[in-house]
Amino acid sequence: MTYRTRPDDAHPYLRAASAGVRYHTRALARPTAIPPVPVDRVHLDVLHAHLTALHRLLDQLAETTRPPHPAAGRHLITAHTRLWQATAEIHSAFHLLPNNTAAPSAEASECHPERLLEGPPVLTICQRHLAAGHSIRRKTTPTDLRPHTTACVR
Repeated sequence: MTYRTRPDDAHPYLRAASAGVRYHTRALARPTAIPPVPVDRVHLDVLHAHLTALHRLLDQLAETTRPPHPAAGRHLITAHTRLWQATAEIHSAFHLLPNNTAAPSAEASECHPERLLEGPPVLTICQRHLAAGHSIRRKTTPTDLRPHTTACVR
């Protein structure tokens, strides 16, 4: 059995996720008497989870769009790759933040998913990042993953 949604009710969960991100952005931008609190590891873990979910969605959209519309599919593949680059930077930033649950170490910036003692969210973000990394490596080349500059051509 297939369910059809009305066009004005299509993709309700995606709209809700976007609304949640907009709400969070507004909440961070509110002027208050208290200085803003810097980002912490839990915050970056949640943001990384959001980006990897969006990464999977873009992957699926690119796969279904490419056969009938190759040009549009290429743009979605490019967006998929650029989103991976953003996700990788969030992962790197996570490891550069201090770990409040353990004594700081010289290896704080390195990813060690085999270390179970660090526990969540380190274990969660690293496993999620490695799983997403496997999918991106199957579909892109190292040249595709290099930093890029984008020029607007009109």
